[in-house]
Amino acid sequence: MDAAPSLLTEMPDPQFVMSPEGHRIATYTWGDPDAEPVLCVHGFSSSCRDNWVSTGWVRDLTRAGFRVVGVDQRGHGASDKPHDPRDYSMDALVGDLHIVLDTYLIDAVRYAGYSLGARVGWQFAVDAPARVTRAVLGGIPDGRPLARLQLEQARAYADDGTPVEDQVTRNYITLAERVAGNDLRALVALGEGMRQGDADPDPENPPLQPILFATGSEDAILERSRGLAAATPNGTFVEIPERHHFNTPGSRVFRAEAVEFFRAR
Repeated sequence: MDAAPSLLTEMPDPQFVMSPEGHRIATYTWGDPDAEPVLCVHGFSSSCRDNWVSTGWVRDLTRAGFRVVGVDQRGHGASDKPHDPRDYSMDALVGDLHIVLDTYLIDAVRYAGYSLGARVGWQFAVDAPARVTRAVLGGIPDGRPLARLQLEQARAYADDGTPVEDQVTRNYITLAERVAGNDLRALVALGEGMRQGDADPDPENPPLQPILFATGSEDAILERSRGLAAATPNGTFVEIPERHHFNTPGSRVFRAEAVEFFRAR
């Protein structure tokens, strides 16, 4: 373990904002309200607690003097979990972040995203450059939930417990079932919904802000992450040693690199 549980940040009760469709989006905040804000957006089948609190990110960011705003993306955590794939377009996920910042009266943020949260962050930075000053994007381009996820097998497992044959799909289901409160049907709907749109990050239209890309040395997407960093005008890349896609968020090295990057001007 990188951090003893007693040293981790307490999880506050969620504060809800409402999406245009009427879905409740759970948000959380820590630190001095007047400090520079960092918006933390978790990965597929994770949550703000699982991705950012239990791994020590919120603790380290607040100790570094930042205010942290966390989000449970729709379909996750304490947020509403619709089962309609149409509720999970990229535009909807990015739109939720605009509503969160508007509700908190925040104009611009540093952005930390992992996996799905990194993919959403790429698009947020491209579409709304004035709102993202710099970003840490971990585990990207695996933000399309997920090109490697076999949706039919996941759906059959969710519906009637049919055993899953694909190893990657089993890994994601295991991860989903480990996080309390997850709704597997909602997560399958998310995967299907994002595949209906232009879900992959476009290296021909990268964000122009300073971007730190971080991917585990044992992650299958490592070289594609390097490629995205190389295509980003102000992109840098760090390889997180001895980590795969599912345990990179807990890396002390990853946290330290991110804090240093966020401190830069």
